[in-house]
Amino acid sequence: MTQQNNLNPESSLPAEQSPKDLIIQMNRIVKTFNIGQPNELEILHGIDLTVHRGEFLAIVGQSGAGKSTLMNIIGVLDRPTSGEYFLDGVDVANAKDQQLSSIRNAKIGFVFQTFNLIPRTTALKNVELPMLYAGVSKSERTRRAKELLELVGMGERMGHDPNELSGGQKQRVAIARAMANDPAIILADEPTGALDSVTGRMVMDLFHQLHREKGKTIVLITHSKELAAETQRIVTISDGNIVSEQRGMA
Repeated sequence: MTQQNNLNPESSLPAEQSPKDLIIQMNRIVKTFNIGQPNELEILHGIDLTVHRGEFLAIVGQSGAGKSTLMNIIGVLDRPTSGEYFLDGVDVANAKDQQLSSIRNAKIGFVFQTFNLIPRTTALKNVELPMLYAGVSKSERTRRAKELLELVGMGERMGHDPNELSGGQKQRVAIARAMANDPAIILADEPTGALDSVTGRMVMDLFHQLHREKGKTIVLITHSKELAAETQRIVTISDGNIVSEQRGMA
């Protein structure tokens, strides 16, 4: 049976923000797998979540808490079984299949733990790829890709393939790629999980720079309470429910 989340999703937001600034609005989100089968399993039990434009938010939880399922719905990689989801004013929960890919490409920049760069393709071409799908002209996507690689400190490595880059360099390329279409949200899933502590620190500093200087909305999915504490707001998920919200240190 669906459990209601009784937390006020706006209770820990800065006072100067208003509902008009909402970029993510989720109401009563339920996700069930194997519907109608003996092994039917409800993973998310009525999630209410709001994120304001320009906010740096962390979603934390242990393995099996439901944060990956929630991330897939936030990133429009999967649909909720029931509930409402508005992304930057667009009703994505009820969008047609052919709309979802374009919404995802335009609205969300992804950064994954495993980088997901295309092998045997230069850093520059990897960053250009989302713009190619978006129909940006060749000259403009090359110009912007170079600009973004310079921004993340990879200007001198833009001609290198991923196998010629360190883990931290790959992740910086992935962050540049996430910024390619100037998305409404950067969704980062355990972005430092495959990196050593020093390199991970550099990547987190880059997220802080993008948030501070570019005003980007960033949603960080992590199991690390230390990384979550660096953000503005921490949402904790457990057993498919949001169980707490608190301010971070940012």
